Amino acid sequence: MYYVVHPPDSYFAYVSRSRYHFEWMLRHPFYSAYPTVPHGWRQGNHLSNENAPAAGSFRQEVIKDYGPGPFVVNIEMVTKMNAAYRTALWTGEHLQVTLMMIPVGEDIGLEVHPHTDQFLRIEEGEGLVQMGDSKEKLDYEARVYDNYAIMVPAGKWHNVTNKGDKPLQLYAIYAPPQHPTGTVHATKAAAMASEGGR
Repeated sequence: MYYVVHPPDSYFAYVSRSRYHFEWMLRHPFYSAYPTVPHGWRQGNHLSNENAPAAGSFRQEVIKDYGPGPFVVNIEMVTKMNAAYRTALWTGEHLQVTLMMIPVGEDIGLEVHPHTDQFLRIEEGEGLVQMGDSKEKLDYEARVYDNYAIMVPAGKWHNVTNKGDKPLQLYAIYAPPQHPTGTVHATKAAAMASEGGR
């Protein structure tokens, strides 16, 4: 049996900067991104400054492509911690999971995947989804919020725009994979440059 204690928010702010803590949470997805710590940590598993990397650097080191082997993750936590426009988290032969962060007022960019179905889930933020049979006729619109899912059929033009006051944190599942294994695009501009302007 596992016991969970809820320390003050300041404690979680400290431990969330620790690469050790983040990697531990990746391996134990039954613990959430909220300020919770297993009871056993009070009995010797203490964190120290020596295993805390420079601010933000753990994201690049730990959030990466773990495919195609078996992998288990707290998807809500890792999605909310992603700071890049797009990061491939797992790429297999038939499916790919990518994390995305859309800044306030920006969008994913109007695109179409002719042979790939896509599933997106909003973990944090507020947005507007648009879809249609052509880029000139986006006749499907819906507002999306935390915990909303979006299904995009292959061949549909689509876009998601951040309409909230904080970054839109989401993950996307492509079947089959859409991006090369290990893809990391720090910004939308970097993604467009690597894809030839879409």
